[in-house]
Amino acid sequence: MLQAAAMSTSSQELAGRTFLITGANTGIGRVTALRLAERGATLTLAGRSEERTRPVLDEIARGGGKASFLQLDLGDLANVRASALRYLDSGAPLDVLVNNAGLAGQRGLTKDGFELTFGTNHLGPFLFTLLLLPLIQKGKEPRIVNVASRAHKRTDGIDWDALRKPTRTVSGFPEYAVSKLCNILFTREMAREKAGAGVHNYSLHPGAVATDIYRRLPWPITSILRLFLITEEEGAKTQIWCATSPEVASDNGLYYSECKVKEPTKLAQDDALAKRLWEVSEEMVGAHLKSS
Repeated sequence: MLQAAAMSTSSQELAGRTFLITGANTGIGRVTALRLAERGATLTLAGRSEERTRPVLDEIARGGGKASFLQLDLGDLANVRASALRYLDSGAPLDVLVNNAGLAGQRGLTKDGFELTFGTNHLGPFLFTLLLLPLIQKGKEPRIVNVASRAHKRTDGIDWDALRKPTRTVSGFPEYAVSKLCNILFTREMAREKAGAGVHNYSLHPGAVATDIYRRLPWPITSILRLFLITEEEGAKTQIWCATSPEVASDNGLYYSECKVKEPTKLAQDDALAKRLWEVSEEMVGAHLKSS
């Protein structure tokens, strides 16, 4: 059962607080944006297409909320850098970053030559977060929320060489599992020393949600998944909880599911692995960090 406090929705309790949500044009990102707007938050919705995001922006506006669009393609590191710099140059504050966007079941390479799922689900958000971090550090009760998955339990490690090669498997699920492990390790390393004092970091499993993220998985897999999927409203609850609840305000680096702290795999708690992932990721995005 969802804890009652997670559903506290006094109409303007988030007034004066700013949230940036990636991938908010559909699925649990859309629901998260709508629910935060209802509570008075000022939002920026980041995604590849303004046209696809426009219905959400319009729905928020009709409800009296405040939301703007930021173009962002997490699979293109130059675009990620440009997007972050546009936000920084806008002069807008940033209290909470919700790294919600992701993909599953797609195969190939990113524009920069990294395995597509790893590049989009981890490396793009890694760079985006680090570029925005100085601004987040100045925020009100600053938080970084990374949407991971219990799929991280389905991998036994990171094949570092495979990160620079096209997706090897037909389903892309093993690569997805690695990317979600990376989300948790990134959160853990941020909390250890990298995010800075006062910034709180959260990773989470939203549940197996009936969203577009699974639309390109092979039919036999999607047909089985649909037997266990929850609604987008249910799936958005844990990331909203991590982004707003005072009950987790002092938490840092933990992993959540169903609005409760859960224990990830031992691999996801490996500090040496988290440190190495950070170093490898820094090297991969190095040129973009040095010019920031």
